[in-house]
Amino acid sequence: MERNNLTMRQNVGRLVRKTLSFSKSVHYLQRHIALEDAVYNFVKPHLSLRRPLRKSKGKNRKWEQRTPAMAAGLTDHIWSMEELLEFHS
Repeated sequence: MERNNLTMRQNVGRLVRKTLSFSKSVHYLQRHIALEDAVYNFVKPHLSLRRPLRKSKGKNRKWEQRTPAMAAGLTDHIWSMEELLEFHS
């Protein structure tokens, strides 16, 4: 839980104490946190979740990068920011 709190504070400037970036409304803070959470889970690959490749596909890569959403089986690829922002649930 503490690791999650630190990651959120590092990525969302509105949660940092004694800062100039703040939210005048709770609504905007919730939207900012939801966007950061989606980026963390769908866009950013994590080193701890990578898997070794059996055969390199000509790119001399040894690892397959994965996001938490890929590890949970929610998606099969790393999303781009454009793809994330155009997604409609």
